[in-house]
Amino acid sequence: MQEFIDQLRRKITLPDIPQKIISLVPSQTELLFDLGLDEEVIGITKFCVHPNKWFKNKTRIGGTKNIDIEKIASLKPDLVIANKEENIKEQIEALKAIAPVWVSDVNNLMDALEMIEMIGLLVNKKQNADLFAEQIRSSFNTLETISNKPKTCYLIWREPFMTVGGDTYINNLMQHAGFDNVFAYAKRYPSITIKDMVDSKCELVLLSSEPYPFKEKHLLELRAQLPNAKLLLVDGGMFSWYGSRLLKVPAYFKKLQNKLGNL
Repeated sequence: MQEFIDQLRRKITLPDIPQKIISLVPSQTELLFDLGLDEEVIGITKFCVHPNKWFKNKTRIGGTKNIDIEKIASLKPDLVIANKEENIKEQIEALKAIAPVWVSDVNNLMDALEMIEMIGLLVNKKQNADLFAEQIRSSFNTLETISNKPKTCYLIWREPFMTVGGDTYINNLMQHAGFDNVFAYAKRYPSITIKDMVDSKCELVLLSSEPYPFKEKHLLELRAQLPNAKLLLVDGGMFSWYGSRLLKVPAYFKKLQNKLGNL
């Protein structure tokens, strides 16, 4: 028997190294793969698109907020890995009757690094996880600070437009990238209007590829309504996936900074 602590500071007990794992969060599914797991992961959500071979071959147990609890029970897992924001509390509580449930709570880069290290311990991949965390820390430390941080609006949805508040993981990553979130005073994911964006005097609008898949046509539409702002399509996964994807993020942010200089 071994005892572990999750990011809600709850204790879970595992009798042995888990061999039948359900992952309910796309970025954590990707992390499990990159840590070196394969057959140990027996179920993922329909949004766990990376790695592609897992998406094609692993049993899907519903969406992150619409979990098929009966299907999970039929798989007889010995561990479920979830997330406070991504998953529904009541469904997580129901899963506790089936298997131990480890829950992450990631609101900033430090939380993400802690999550990586904790999951490494949980699935007996401590050495790989610690190496990832150290590489991520080192890479983020090499990011240059932008002297004049552009006042930035980060869009995650349209009809209605939605942005990110100051208490989100995306906001924290924006800070690391050198962007000053004009809606940092708000909570979570507020709806906003074109007028709100104009009134914010934002100098830059980032249109994310997820959860809403903003395209060039949306950028052109907004450019006509926000003539004084620079607009840029960005990879939402680099701002919102908090697992091993973070290994690629600093290099991506450097490219974004260089791109901005040429706009």
